[in-house]
Amino acid sequence: MPAEKGFLALEGKQAVSYADAGAVIIPFGLEGSVSYGGGTANGPSAMIEASHEVELFDEDLWREPIDAYGLVTLEEPKIDPNNISGALDNLAALTGTVLEAGKFPFVFGGEHSITPGAIRPFLSAFDDLIVLHFDAHADLRDGYEGEHFSHAAAIRRVLDHPTVPIVSCGIRNISKTEIPFLEANKHRITIHWGKDRQKWDVSEIVAPLKDRPIYLTFDLDGFDSSLMPSTGTPEPGGLFWEDAMAIIKQASDIGTIVGADINELAPINGLHGPDFLAAKLAYKIMNYALG
Repeated sequence: MPAEKGFLALEGKQAVSYADAGAVIIPFGLEGSVSYGGGTANGPSAMIEASHEVELFDEDLWREPIDAYGLVTLEEPKIDPNNISGALDNLAALTGTVLEAGKFPFVFGGEHSITPGAIRPFLSAFDDLIVLHFDAHADLRDGYEGEHFSHAAAIRRVLDHPTVPIVSCGIRNISKTEIPFLEANKHRITIHWGKDRQKWDVSEIVAPLKDRPIYLTFDLDGFDSSLMPSTGTPEPGGLFWEDAMAIIKQASDIGTIVGADINELAPINGLHGPDFLAAKLAYKIMNYALG
């Protein structure tokens, strides 16, 4: 995709080639198993369009961090929403190619079902990979409504890989059917519940990430519904911007964020704030990880 039409609308010296880019944006608007509000297929394009208004100067890092790493945006591939398993195979191939080239793969979804595909090459590349997960939902169902790779089973499918642990932040919805799996896997699953947000100790949250490669998956309904209404299942009681930034920043300090995805943006016509928030979140994740 031409740099001026891609993420952040980069121009001049900041419009680097694929060979020189440290990060690669992979738009992947898979929407095949939504169970409430729809529209996530339009999430990647909305994030990219909104990013054209994101200021490149980072007031926390006090520079334009994009100069330190550079990025390119791929064209979005054709996706068959009726074949989620096949779509995830294609996504795994894309992220694998980017990762093998020594770059930072960043997937823009689409629904949360993208994560088991996006993360697959990382599980092969890093023996000690850990997942940092932001979400309103535990996503530990073993499939949902007949779909093994449902968005409601995204983290369960990641945990099909027996060695990977996960730290989840902001959870405030879990079904009775998920509890036995959670209780049987407490050695691999750490949940920081949304109801306890005011008592969180960020250093405690990130402690398991120390000196490890981190894959970050951010379901936007992890944010409070007042901040992020543009998602299929907006939930009250969630994170606010500063909550997320504190965790991501300290995670990048204590470990190494090696890849990421943002998912479940369902744009609402005329409501630009959530699209912009998602775009700025992506830039901040890369700035802390790479800048």
